[in-house]
Amino acid sequence: MLNTNKNLSVFPIGAPNDAYAQYFSGKSYLKYLSTEQVTIFNVTFEPKCRNNWHIHHAKSGGGQILVCVAGRGWYQEWGKEPIEMLPGDVVNIPEGVKHWHGAARDSWFQHLAIEVPGEDIVNEWCEPVDDAQYDKLK
Repeated sequence: MLNTNKNLSVFPIGAPNDAYAQYFSGKSYLKYLSTEQVTIFNVTFEPKCRNNWHIHHAKSGGGQILVCVAGRGWYQEWGKEPIEMLPGDVVNIPEGVKHWHGAARDSWFQHLAIEVPGEDIVNEWCEPVDDAQYDKLK
């Protein structure tokens, strides 16, 4: 349960992210903040939780912006080193870039996920993040 983490940030944690649970290692929570003009979700990850590698595809435009609002987490693009995310950090993810994001092993993590508008947007979910690689992160 969330116990003392209910007030992780000013943004509500939301409901268990059951619809996408198959694409996450661990428990996450999802709260829609905006579904007009630009879609914005608040995603909360329990410690060690992360999503699978995935790609945001679009015929034009598309991609995603992550804004860390609480806790400590990680972002990594395929073939690159992981980047630690702390409150206030922003990551711009272009369309077509394979990546993952999630919590550090010892911290809850919360980010706003902003979908960049585009044409024919679809997400491709790929393999889980390798446990051995994740466990090397400090």
